[in-house]
Amino acid sequence: MSTLYTVAEIREVEHAAAAGLPAYTLMARAGAACAETAQRLLNSVTESSAAVLILAGPGNNGGDALEAARLLEEAGIDVAVQLHADPATQPPDAQHALYLAREAALDFIDDLSPAGLQQRSWALVIDGLFGIGLSRPPGSKLRAIIDSINQLPCQVLAIDVPSGLDADTGAIVGGRDGVAINATHTITFLGDKPGLHTCDGRDHSGRVEVCLLELDGQTLPTPHARLNGPALFAAALKPRANNSHKGSYGDVIVVGGARGMAGAPVLAARSAAYGGAGRVYLAFVDDGPAYDSSHPELMFRNADRVEFGAGAALVVGPGMGTSRHAHDILTRALASQADIVLDADALNLISSEPPLQHRLQERAGASIITPHPLEAARLLDTTTESVQRDRPLAARKLARELNVIAVLKGAGTIIAFPDGEIVINPTGNPGLSTAGTGDVLSGLCGALLAQGWPAREAALAATWIHGAAADLLVAQGLGPVGLTASEFIPAIRAVFNNIIRDHVHQRPAASPHRIRT
Repeated sequence: MSTLYTVAEIREVEHAAAAGLPAYTLMARAGAACAETAQRLLNSVTESSAAVLILAGPGNNGGDALEAARLLEEAGIDVAVQLHADPATQPPDAQHALYLAREAALDFIDDLSPAGLQQRSWALVIDGLFGIGLSRPPGSKLRAIIDSINQLPCQVLAIDVPSGLDADTGAIVGGRDGVAINATHTITFLGDKPGLHTCDGRDHSGRVEVCLLELDGQTLPTPHARLNGPALFAAALKPRANNSHKGSYGDVIVVGGARGMAGAPVLAARSAAYGGAGRVYLAFVDDGPAYDSSHPELMFRNADRVEFGAGAALVVGPGMGTSRHAHDILTRALASQADIVLDADALNLISSEPPLQHRLQERAGASIITPHPLEAARLLDTTTESVQRDRPLAARKLARELNVIAVLKGAGTIIAFPDGEIVINPTGNPGLSTAGTGDVLSGLCGALLAQGWPAREAALAATWIHGAAADLLVAQGLGPVGLTASEFIPAIRAVFNNIIRDHVHQRPAASPHRIRT
């Protein structure tokens, strides 16, 4: 379980620590940690004659890079430095790092153009151009350097955060006008950052390693963000009792299926069944099929004839359409006491009508919404670009304003709670970028609610399992290109059963013999 901290929180820790330590201590520790990681990466490189390229920028991030360069040189490693900074304007610690680097007679590359990078074969690039304080996109000269680095066929180690990436949001600073280092590895200091794990951070950060710089972890503030994992929902993982039946595992009612859109609720219903629900019903808004020939255990109904009581978990929205009839059925579902998962057209209807938003805000039962960025934008009356520019903020606003658990789907799905806490999901891959996978996720959420899981754990587990199923399929060579939503459903069952086995310690079976006293 990994905690995540904003730039502001890390700055506070950094300033407090620096005030109690001799000058240059934190930079010396950061440089040493970076050099150690670099040496570990170099051990996997077969071309021993290749050098290490250090990119040192204008701030303390550049100072960390210079200290790492000096230590690598001391270790006998061929190092070359491109300095992209005015020494006169560097912070004091970075100036000291530059002084030590020059005293060590490091090889400074005079040619600061992209052509200067082509002079040697590089085994590793260490990115110390910009750290967590970057607020505007790099200029044209550094943009050209970053573009060139991204074309090199070697490993790239980013210091604290890949240059050009927003450590809080995971978006590239400047959006379409920006650029960021594509790191294969990132060593980040004092605490992990949300932006390394969501949005563009998933593509640019590579493998993330956290180094506390020898500080006591108790100096960190109370976290308001975490990385998702089984530890966060392990308390709800329970083995099934032998003395149980279908009623023990609850009912799911999937509500949707306007004319021509029957596939979406079927996917959600199949996912609910594979996710362990005892019984699964499909309540169609319009006339639907009589049964699912592949899964005849699913039961089909007309939504007008289905009661939405507290005894079942509802999954409302897949293929539902936005007709007046769909609106009326959604209104009835929101008025119920049932735990509810809202997706797709249910969210589109809610976004277009304030009275439905009010009904959602006032619900007594648990409410989980699973929007993709466009649906989130409609709910927040903004644009998709705005949502993606700051995914943590958007997810928090959804949860707070609608009084729901919001699962904002995308690269690094964010699960947000009304109290402001967020959890970023690390599982999943581009194989999920295909029609119907959202329906599969909503059905799995409904299955866990039906089995009595608390809404918080249900949202966390469903998101993690959903992504882990995609990772399993890719590991088996089945993707990510060309995967279809139906393929994720049996993989979900496999992942779910595996984590139950891994995280639940069953007590030894009692002896069948009666004990006499």
